[in-house]
Amino acid sequence: MRIFAGKLAKEKGAQKVCTMYQDDDFGLEVMKGAEDGLKDYGMEMAVKTSFKRGATDFSSQMQKMAAEKCDMVIMGTIIRETIGGIATARRLGFNPVFLGSSASYTDLIHKLGKGAMDGFYSTMSTKHPYLDDASPNVARWALKYKTAFNEDPTVFSAYGYNIVDIFAQAADRAGKNLNTDTMVKALESTVVEPDMFGSAKMTFGPKKRLGTSETRLSQLQNQRWVVVGDYTSLKK
Repeated sequence: MRIFAGKLAKEKGAQKVCTMYQDDDFGLEVMKGAEDGLKDYGMEMAVKTSFKRGATDFSSQMQKMAAEKCDMVIMGTIIRETIGGIATARRLGFNPVFLGSSASYTDLIHKLGKGAMDGFYSTMSTKHPYLDDASPNVARWALKYKTAFNEDPTVFSAYGYNIVDIFAQAADRAGKNLNTDTMVKALESTVVEPDMFGSAKMTFGPKKRLGTSETRLSQLQNQRWVVVGDYTSLKK
């Protein structure tokens, strides 16, 4: 979130960036990351609103941000709260730029929220695999997945595929003497190249467990996730 909070605000010319976040560790992490990202661009969070986990009514939060004339809202939400919050804003005629974390990057947002979710931005890395994807490799993989499991693949299907692929690469490097130590050593020397889903290149080491710190941006357009921002690292 830190990477794109300030960057998108500047690109959109946002004058008042606000946030609605879940009042727990997850929501606080998103909110604080957004605050740091805004500071990178010389901006501050104008209004903070929160909600308890399990909340279903977001009227007071959206009314407050509408009254404050927020023109961009950082969403420290997952799925249900993202849909409920944005749908409430639309009903109020409140239409700022909405930006969420990768926790909200799922086809459930547009499947359940329909067209009201169009325009919503989310940080992400692995691209959602649509059956008619422009990439022949992704479209072929998605069709094989649906044939095997009788349902459309989701981004979580791609995550699982990538995780197993990384494990296989490292296990092959570790060789026949596969155990925790040899697996860790193998992972630390494995370079994971960008895959067909567009995931960023990943490397690991004794002090590097994340793989990559790069992220990119997608937007819901006509109830479909579209990549709109290239991979970006923290602003130096």
